[in-house]
Amino acid sequence: MEEKFMKEALKEAKKAYNKLEVPVGAVIVKDGQIISRAHNLKESKKDTTKHAEILAIQKASKKLDSWRLLDCEMYVTLEPCTMCAGAIIQARVGKLYIGTMDYKTGACGSVLNVLKDYPFNHKVEYETGILKDECENILQRFFKELRKNKKL
Repeated sequence: MEEKFMKEALKEAKKAYNKLEVPVGAVIVKDGQIISRAHNLKESKKDTTKHAEILAIQKASKKLDSWRLLDCEMYVTLEPCTMCAGAIIQARVGKLYIGTMDYKTGACGSVLNVLKDYPFNHKVEYETGILKDECENILQRFFKELRKNKKL
């Protein structure tokens, strides 16, 4: 089941890729159904906060008419940063599935672990490595193309 939903997050990452955004995608699932999906829009919206996770949380909260996403799972292709990890905790997401780790800015186990190492009132369960190769490949291809085209 995890791979099915991570494939949907990868579809979102491909949308970001096609917009010259860092290809990260996220979906939020409740009761086995996708209730929101999003991809990075930081470059096109010129807004630091337009990460896939934040946008997916906003859409899910609107759909459920609640900021609490207790019975929801999030699937994201790249390990969340500190901002997104904090938002995931604040939204009370039940479980987080991560495709690949971010060894430069990740905050769910690589650089630091906001989900585990601090005594917040809500604990988010998490699992890493879901479709890891596919999630890594789209990011590597994106940055290789950017460097080649000198758009970086």
